[in-house]
Amino acid sequence: MFSYDSALTEAVRSDVHSIADVLHTLRAIDAACIDTDGLKWFNWLYLQVTEAVEARVSAGGFSSVPWLSELDVQFARLYFNALHSVLTGGSCPGCWSVMFGCRSDNRVARIQFALAGVNAHINRDLPDAIVATCRATHTVPSHGTPQYADYTSVNATLDTLIETAKKTLLVRLPGDPLPAASRLEDVIGAWKISAARETAWDNAEALWNLPPLLGENLKRSIDGFTTVVGKTLLVPVP
Repeated sequence: MFSYDSALTEAVRSDVHSIADVLHTLRAIDAACIDTDGLKWFNWLYLQVTEAVEARVSAGGFSSVPWLSELDVQFARLYFNALHSVLTGGSCPGCWSVMFGCRSDNRVARIQFALAGVNAHINRDLPDAIVATCRATHTVPSHGTPQYADYTSVNATLDTLIETAKKTLLVRLPGDPLPAASRLEDVIGAWKISAARETAWDNAEALWNLPPLLGENLKRSIDGFTTVVGKTLLVPVP
């Protein structure tokens, strides 16, 4: 797709074990991608989010720091693994495939790529990451726990970053202005990260309590729904 995809493959080849590792990989992707690569703009937003979480972890701003740190790592692995798989000719969830498949489409705005990536990562990946984190830390995903309180306390920061991105990235992929009026404002205006993260937690609780076969069925349904949303977010702007 791009001449530097081999560099991206190398950047996401190694596993991550800490927030510092996650930041190193996100920065490597950012450095490799040119502005006309849609991947850059999701990764750019994800990097900002991770930097904000890392700063709060360092300041002791969470009651369950080990849990939040583990969630950050488990969550990032799913993005890195999906990207590595598609770059090496493998398969990835449909919601990721939709975004990766149109990385060079200049008819799509930067904010569309950013939100399509957030859609895939929150709606499809986050329930899996919560479950994996709870298994690794011997906790249970449940409302009313310290882990849930920390999880939801991030929402205000994420909302601020998303709202800023909606303004900063509201240009076509190469950076030229969009039409004065388009359907895009309505689409991106309706997307709320706090609501998506609450649904992700609910789905994590369901996955935790379902038997494996039903859990896999739920994952397929989540990916199907998330893929449809991703396609809607990525409709080219006339």
